[in-house]
Amino acid sequence: MRGGKAGETAVRVRIEGRVQEVWYRAWTVEEATRRGLSGWVRNRRDGSVEALFSGPAEGVAEMVEACRTGPPAARVARLSQEPAEGPGEPGFRQLPTA
Repeated sequence: MRGGKAGETAVRVRIEGRVQEVWYRAWTVEEATRRGLSGWVRNRRDGSVEALFSGPAEGVAEMVEACRTGPPAARVARLSQEPAEGPGEPGFRQLPTA
């Protein structure tokens, strides 16, 4: 995980399984915002969900772990992550499908 400020990190995750049409993106926005993270979340055309989480290392790690389960209707089959650069702007938002 990379970071900008001391103690901060950024990671990009890809979540696969039953993660679209189950409120996953809205749940991610709420959970990341609650943890004070910056970044974004979006659906992918392949049926997965992709997100970028940036902020305090502990909050990012907690968010990645929360994504392994997701909202109640989700069924996460696989989560992969890689280091990333932060979004460059504050706040967490939902992006269009890519």
